[in-house]
Amino acid sequence: MSGGGDVRVRLAGPADGYVVGGLLFDFNTEFEVPTPSAADFGDRFTVLLAREDVLVVLAEDPAPGAAPGAAPEPTGFGYLTLRPTPYGDGPLAQLEELYVRPDLRDRGIGTALLTRAVAEVAARGAIEMHINVDEVDVDTRRFYERHGFTNIEPGQEYRMLCYLRELA
Repeated sequence: MSGGGDVRVRLAGPADGYVVGGLLFDFNTEFEVPTPSAADFGDRFTVLLAREDVLVVLAEDPAPGAAPGAAPEPTGFGYLTLRPTPYGDGPLAQLEELYVRPDLRDRGIGTALLTRAVAEVAARGAIEMHINVDEVDVDTRRFYERHGFTNIEPGQEYRMLCYLRELA
């Protein structure tokens, strides 16, 4: 693949659960995060992808040197959830994960995934998209800022923060 031009981004369905699960496992392993197995993720995504409030955009590239009609190679994904809010008529979208295989980064795949993700949630009436990024992950922060995302609410001068507490 020479650039983002050959990549195809489509919505994943329940049949893609194990492909997406494998990509999420690879993502977590790359960053040395404790992770369920790829098979466990596959089981979970198979169920999640049947829901109306969950979507995954899946980037694929034709397998290098493959015969016409061969199965495409998964190159990355974006996992999004939608939730209701009293602040508007549409849902809030949360980009939970965005991953591109390391050997294929800087080729436009992340941009293609994010562009499709934004279009898909906008088509579902979402009024806002949220993304959590580690403060130390400067490259990822720049990527999202380049695509119009900010960690400063319009009209404010201070950064938004995300707090979390594990419950299980």
